Amino acid sequence: MACKNILKDVRKRCLLSQSDFADAIGVSFSTVNRWENGRAIPNYKTLKKIKEYCNQHNIDFELGEILKEDK
Repeated sequence: MACKNILKDVRKRCLLSQSDFADAIGVSFSTVNRWENGRAIPNYKTLKKIKEYCNQHNIDFELGEILKEDK
């Protein structure tokens, strides 16, 4: 699955808008929007923040899927 689809799926499973998801992980709305439209990918530090957020809210999120695609 493409990075943009994984991130959008995670956000939707968290029941958050792009703006609320951005606030929750400390990035801007436009950053989340660029990820979900495939124009950018999160850096490793941000991926770890997403992973931590998901862990706190019992949402499955595997960094490996995105990291494999980045190579």
